[in-house]
Amino acid sequence: MSAEASSPAGEEAPSAVQTPACIILGMAGSGKTTLMQRLNAHTHGKGESAYILNLDPAVLKLPYGAHIDIRDTVNYKEVMKQYKLGPNGAIMTALNLFATSFTEVIELVEKRATSMDYVFIDTPGQIEVFTWSASGTIITQMLASTMPTMLVFVVDTPRTASPVTFMSNMLYACSIMYKTKLPFILVFNKTDVLPHDFAIEWMRDFEAFNDALSDTGGATYMTSLMRSMCLVLEEFYKNIRAVGVSAASGDGMDEFFDAVRAATAEYNADYRPQVDRMRADRAAQRAAAGGGAASASAAATAAASAAAMRPPPPPGAADVLAAVAAAKAAAAASGGDESEAAKAAMLDALRQDIDSNRAT
Repeated sequence: MSAEASSPAGEEAPSAVQTPACIILGMAGSGKTTLMQRLNAHTHGKGESAYILNLDPAVLKLPYGAHIDIRDTVNYKEVMKQYKLGPNGAIMTALNLFATSFTEVIELVEKRATSMDYVFIDTPGQIEVFTWSASGTIITQMLASTMPTMLVFVVDTPRTASPVTFMSNMLYACSIMYKTKLPFILVFNKTDVLPHDFAIEWMRDFEAFNDALSDTGGATYMTSLMRSMCLVLEEFYKNIRAVGVSAASGDGMDEFFDAVRAATAEYNADYRPQVDRMRADRAAQRAAAGGGAASASAAATAAASAAAMRPPPPPGAADVLAAVAAAKAAAAASGGDESEAAKAAMLDALRQDIDSNRAT
């Protein structure tokens, strides 16, 4: 697709970068960081290259080299001390601070992505800090508006051998997928300890899951709830890519990268057209607003009054990028600091997202 040809007048051209970006998510202890090391080693072993970002400010030591590391920008312990926060609050605040400079990160990734085969992003072990925070949402959307982006949800296979724990993981994975609407890969890790065949069978065969659930005890409220949840998730199972890997031994890597290629195709077929339509709609709205501003002044005043009664909607990635670009242009025209203007625009976007979440 030609980015220039599809870009509406007055709208920033969509990126033509086709390097897939994998955001690695998962519960603490599921093996995300070890998987990152394996992915890095596997790509180099195949003669390919990967651009790696670390977004975990609290990790002490990384077993791989990161091209961009949040720890180089934000000191996690100083955040705890300065803002008098606990571990989770400090991680979230560190992410918020890092997000204010994420437009610069996007620019770096775009420049390097054309010479790289993959982009891998490691996230904090406390999964909810990234997936449900304002900064995590903005970071994910900005990546997704720049290049083919997918979520990789890592599951600790031995710990999910219990039907109840398995269902908990599936519900969490389902909620994240439908929240982001991005291509999704379910990775059952540590298959060297326990093969993931049972999990695939439970996803495909309700009776098999029902039998395993019955073996855990008699008829209880919990077993009844798990059966109902399994039926609810049937559509989720049909549309999910699930692979088994061992980050320790390297088993399943080829299947994982096959899933990455399929997810990239899904992004280009489903997600990217939505981004392009949103760009075109915003350009049309701005053009219409500019042409009929005088005749619509009364309606605009009424709309502004109504909007003042409710919190602003959370900003989308394209809105954030446009706001940052406008702030930098204004700073350049007035001789101000473009970097500080961009950070201020990002902070304003974070505040809007937080206010919207509070209202809902």
